[in-house]
Amino acid sequence: MTLEELVPCDSSKMQAVSEAVERVLVAAQRQHRLTVGVYESAKLMNVDPDSVVLCLLATDEEDEGDIALQIHFTLIQAFCCDNDIHILRVSGMQRLAALLGEPPAGAEPRDLHCLLVTNPHTDAWKSQGLAEVASYCAESRDRNQWVPCVALQQR
Repeated sequence: MTLEELVPCDSSKMQAVSEAVERVLVAAQRQHRLTVGVYESAKLMNVDPDSVVLCLLATDEEDEGDIALQIHFTLIQAFCCDNDIHILRVSGMQRLAALLGEPPAGAEPRDLHCLLVTNPHTDAWKSQGLAEVASYCAESRDRNQWVPCVALQQR
């Protein structure tokens, strides 16, 4: 029996959270508050973990067998839990790529498996979408589901 079978899922709530995640990502990218990539995220969390307000770990079914990626995810999840960083697992890599657009011409393909949304100490960035996602993460922790999952829907 999986956690999803034990914890009832409200599809309208999941849809609202998915849409909030999308709004947060688009706004964060536009405001240069988005760090993309496992390595880049690890570097930022090592230097300034207090600036990170949300960590998204993204996979699709084909990534489930990637042991190295799962080890990275486990370490990142532990770090986020220790540093009170909201964390969310998302599926829908194609939707994620569509939301964030193509990397600049000539640049290497982006690693979309880990995304960090930052909130610099000097600016009180408020986002309704971020508040919705944070609330969902807190509710999930209250149900002992420490890393909730959301599916991004292709549109």
